[in-house]
Amino acid sequence: MRSFIIHMSSSTTRRPNADKLCADLPNAELFEAVNGRDPDQIAGVQLHPGNLHRPHYPFALRPAEIGVFESHRRIWRKLVDEEIDLAIITEDDLRIDPARMAETLKVLAPIATPDHYIRIPVKQREVPVQTLAEQNGLRLILPKVIGLQCVCQMVGRHAAKRLLAATEQIDRPVDTFMQMHWLTGQPIHALLGSGNQEVAREIGGSTIQTKPPLSDKLTREFKRAAYRAKLHLHPQRPRTSSG
Repeated sequence: MRSFIIHMSSSTTRRPNADKLCADLPNAELFEAVNGRDPDQIAGVQLHPGNLHRPHYPFALRPAEIGVFESHRRIWRKLVDEEIDLAIITEDDLRIDPARMAETLKVLAPIATPDHYIRIPVKQREVPVQTLAEQNGLRLILPKVIGLQCVCQMVGRHAAKRLLAATEQIDRPVDTFMQMHWLTGQPIHALLGSGNQEVAREIGGSTIQTKPPLSDKLTREFKRAAYRAKLHLHPQRPRTSSG
């Protein structure tokens, strides 16, 4: 098992947390994040204004979202090119409970394969259509609607290859795209109960979220709710095996 922590070396306030993740996760190393504000770093990214796939995405991609998406894609490419069967991929605002993470890895060890993409989310909101394993307060599920955020996940090499093929062009954030399993052909599982936390506010704030004016916020919430309703028309379906 390898681990990669996405971290921009210029983010000095986040470095102590990134270093702690390196110490706590198996065979971990920092992976330089892509700066979405640097034209040279995203020169090869093919962008579209939310209309590449249906449902159409109602918001413009922010530079930070472009950088995050490309950072994940570069790690997926590394898994494929270096034939890394499984890796934990995290962002640098994750806090883990080492004991719970050890239990998480113990639960996933006999299940996870290069075909899997397993979210280990900080929010426990997903509703299962299938439960694949339960042990010591941990539950591996196939969620009906895939949750947002890519703070922590276990990704297999074959899954990475499928996702790379599906993301040669992008029109929405990576976590939003990952919800579109019907496009990628990649089932997305979730391991609930890990004790993972997001600590962006403690280490300098989010690199993506901003505070829009109230009128803009209300408009965004309306558009987000309409988009979310369309996602519910494409639930994941129960499977006969963990694959």
